[in-house]
Amino acid sequence: MRPEELLNILHLAERLKDTPRHCYTSGGRRESVAEHSWRTALMAYLVADEFPGADMGKVIKMCLIHDMGEAFTGDIPVFSKTAGDEAREEELLFKWVDSLPEPYRTEFASLYREMAERQTTEARIYKAMDSLEAVIQHNESDISTWEPHEYALQREYAWDRMAFSEYLTQLRQAVLDETEEKIKAKPEGIPMDQDKKKRSPE
Repeated sequence: MRPEELLNILHLAERLKDTPRHCYTSGGRRESVAEHSWRTALMAYLVADEFPGADMGKVIKMCLIHDMGEAFTGDIPVFSKTAGDEAREEELLFKWVDSLPEPYRTEFASLYREMAERQTTEARIYKAMDSLEAVIQHNESDISTWEPHEYALQREYAWDRMAFSEYLTQLRQAVLDETEEKIKAKPEGIPMDQDKKKRSPE
């Protein structure tokens, strides 16, 4: 890859450092998309031993690039994102992918298709990491920042994405245990919701 081409990619990726997500960090500020993607990739690296038959290098690549489209559109939480938003993000993302030099153009396009279809073990692991990271981050944020629907959401979200793996199911249970402890310790005066709709914290 020519130096200019590499720099163009890195300059685009830098936008994600300034693209805020819905959730807050434990320090009280909004997290960035770049931070979410980094820790999602770290999680994949750390659970690699649990999936000896999977190509975890591919999973880590998926985690690193999965939200690159938000460099163009910003982050829109799934409970607010419309079909039109998704189509626009996909259009802008693939327009950018088409501009990449080979072999990255072909590899990125293939990875994005695999992630969207979610039929391979690698794509399922990636999506589990993506979902779990969001729930873990909400557990780490101050509970005063939770929206009312997030009490039910933290308990119910993404179990189906763990079902293919006993280990991930156990990990999701450990995250739920932390959720219950956080809610139990909730200061007086912060209302819990009665909204049981299953919405994504992403």
